[in-house]
Amino acid sequence: MKLELRFFASLREAVGSSQETIEIPAAVKTIADLRILLAHRGGSWAQALAEGKSLRCALNQVMVDANTPLQEGAEIAFFPPVTGG
Repeated sequence: MKLELRFFASLREAVGSSQETIEIPAAVKTIADLRILLAHRGGSWAQALAEGKSLRCALNQVMVDANTPLQEGAEIAFFPPVTGG
């Protein structure tokens, strides 16, 4: 399955990329699976996407949770939670 990934704010800075197209294995079925796959790249990816780290995610510009199934050709966006001050 092919996906379009987007990374925003401090997450973009941490992984050194704002976007990429990725082909994922069939075993990767949900947002949570995708996050684990990306974290296994190691280094800054592992730190930025570590389990327990607070991140928000959108599928085709709609906020979703980690259990949301992936869809062929979807845009997946990861970003840190927004805080105000």
